[in-house]
Amino acid sequence: MLRFAPSPTGDMHIGNLRAAIFNYIMAKKLKQPFIIRIEDTDLERNIKGKDKEILSLLQTFGLEFSSVIYQSDNFALHRDLALKLIKEGKAFYCYCSKEFLEDKREEAKAQKIAFRYKDEWAELEKGAKNTSPIIRLRANEAVSFIDSIKGEISFNANEIDSFVIMRNDIPTYNFACSIDDKEMSYIIRGEDHISNTPKQILIKRALGFSENVKYAHLPIILNEEHKKMSKRDKASSVEWLLSQGLEARAIANYLILLGNTKLENKLGELFSLESCIEHFCLENVASNPAQFDYKKMAQISRDIMREREISSFYPLFSNLDSMRLNSPQSFDDLITLYLNEVGTQIALKEHIDSIFLAIDKKRENLVEFHNEFDSILKAIRENLDRIQGYDYNEFKDFIATQSGYKGKSLFKPLRMILSGQEHGIELDKLYHVLKPFIRDIVRK
Repeated sequence: MLRFAPSPTGDMHIGNLRAAIFNYIMAKKLKQPFIIRIEDTDLERNIKGKDKEILSLLQTFGLEFSSVIYQSDNFALHRDLALKLIKEGKAFYCYCSKEFLEDKREEAKAQKIAFRYKDEWAELEKGAKNTSPIIRLRANEAVSFIDSIKGEISFNANEIDSFVIMRNDIPTYNFACSIDDKEMSYIIRGEDHISNTPKQILIKRALGFSENVKYAHLPIILNEEHKKMSKRDKASSVEWLLSQGLEARAIANYLILLGNTKLENKLGELFSLESCIEHFCLENVASNPAQFDYKKMAQISRDIMREREISSFYPLFSNLDSMRLNSPQSFDDLITLYLNEVGTQIALKEHIDSIFLAIDKKRENLVEFHNEFDSILKAIRENLDRIQGYDYNEFKDFIATQSGYKGKSLFKPLRMILSGQEHGIELDKLYHVLKPFIRDIVRK
């Protein structure tokens, strides 16, 4: 069994999504169940509705799961097992106050040594006012494990002190996670969890759980400044990427290929989620940090968009239904033309909507050449029937003659009139597909 275990404390970021996709693929590859476990043990930070938002996003990316489990539903089991460890002498109550431990940390800092909790401190403040005990697991042994991506990882006994597993009757993340992962065969998550893994192995060992578990810790993703992506990076948010009109499949494919050159050489970029299962191998994922490239993601999105049926884009242009229905083939040609230029549905809609923007708004958007704009527009309006039979060169020459303009004075206003933008597709290509719509484009 494999799981994706998000916390409902914030928006899903691309690191989360990458882990979810990898767990899904490996579950399919190993023919094992894929479940979702909502890790809602941080009661103060949980955000209402985030769990539903996460589940909806997973469905957007086609990640089907067999069940959803809420970690908080297992609190009773977590408490029972903590008490069991105390009875067996594998865990103990600690009465140290926050102030006491902070003083010890400051002492270690002053001595320039790493802070390590000492078991003999446990009952020094027992009976003190306003002190409630926490439960710690006894930890005094080395831990090593094989990571499918990073190889063997080891921790010495002196690197792991007796750590907290229950506080205020609530299990810590590591304790709850270890118990709830009992049935998992493969744990795939971000490398920021590497430091948690030895503690979780020790908890499972103390509880007598099977240690026949495989681990894979995914490298961090770097932003354009070669720093770890954070909430400050808009592109780290899955919701933001989707809001830009990127294809969900493009986002998924990009994350699957990130740091996996062998898979990209095998499949290319335009594969389906199901088709990559056979060839996917965690050992082929590079262990070093991966550099995020939004342009490449957008390029994959553009290529995927070009594979789609043109009719699938019609809902984007419901505001232009009358024009589409009057000249269906020309409208399809217009969509096709821009599909070769843009990488997102939002950009596609913006470009085509700009063409049919109100003419006075187009004039406002033009930085200069307003008089030229008016003269060229007048020439087009007064000769609509005549220019319908012109090809682009004939149209261009006719408007130049009628308006008396040439060069930038002609082409900048003309482009704005036809496309609603100052830059873009070559006018001869654009004019060819716009001819049936000229009357609507220059209307008052």
